[in-house]
Amino acid sequence: MTDAQANKDLIAAINRLSAALEAQANAAEAPTAALADADAYVYDAESGILRAVARVAVPKLDLLKGIDRSKRTLLDNTRRFAAGASANNALLWGARGMGKSTLIKAVHAAVVAESKGTPPVLVEIHREDIAALPGLLRDLRQSERNVIVFCDDLSFDNPDQDFKALKSVLEGGLEGRPENVIFYATSNRRHLLPRTMMDQESATGIHPNESMDETIALSDRFGLWLGFHPCDQSEYLSMVEGYLASFELKGNIDWRPAALEWAKTRGNRSGRTAWQFVVNVAGELGKRVRF
Repeated sequence: MTDAQANKDLIAAINRLSAALEAQANAAEAPTAALADADAYVYDAESGILRAVARVAVPKLDLLKGIDRSKRTLLDNTRRFAAGASANNALLWGARGMGKSTLIKAVHAAVVAESKGTPPVLVEIHREDIAALPGLLRDLRQSERNVIVFCDDLSFDNPDQDFKALKSVLEGGLEGRPENVIFYATSNRRHLLPRTMMDQESATGIHPNESMDETIALSDRFGLWLGFHPCDQSEYLSMVEGYLASFELKGNIDWRPAALEWAKTRGNRSGRTAWQFVVNVAGELGKRVRF
């Protein structure tokens, strides 16, 4: 090989490497470019990339029992947002296992199914990545699609950073919240209080009551508060019956005593408990169920 040919091959290799690096840089600068590929994504805060979710595991909206008011309110709010009208950020709080995060996903799926145009995108951000919200918002502002940013079991590991980041979603700072973005969150606690006052006091360095007031003020910035409470026996049995009928597991079996015993052994009645019972029934019948 001549020196001229070697130099030519080296230049070609350098050009290929330069093009690859440029493409990688452009992808990092525009993580929302892939928003046309799917209707649901998970945000990877470390890489700044939105990972498409091909299939969201979620039941049909009409299978969610005992939360009718919250279901109607969130569905109406999401429909308005999808249509380009004003809509509120929403905090779904309350009893564990009562379908808070499931409702968000089911409402989104329902709105996608009925949409005649471009449906809104659901983007999930993990609670430990809340500090990355401002950067995600800047990227989403450039998207032509409406986006529901969703955080499950919202809490604050780093109150100072997380408070500021969440405020950027709820209020938007000087730029204002992007018109194409709303924020849905779930929490077991109505006012998003840290798990212990010790954590809060050591993190903020101020009087615990003042720190509590700041956190409550933050939760007040959600336009919608949807409360979820433990279900009674009839609601629990209605949930079980709906799942059994949907998956054709009901048959002639006397499932009610077994369902009540199942809830008793777990110490609570909830949508999650109902679903776990149905999974057990399906297994006993040699069948497999999934959303």
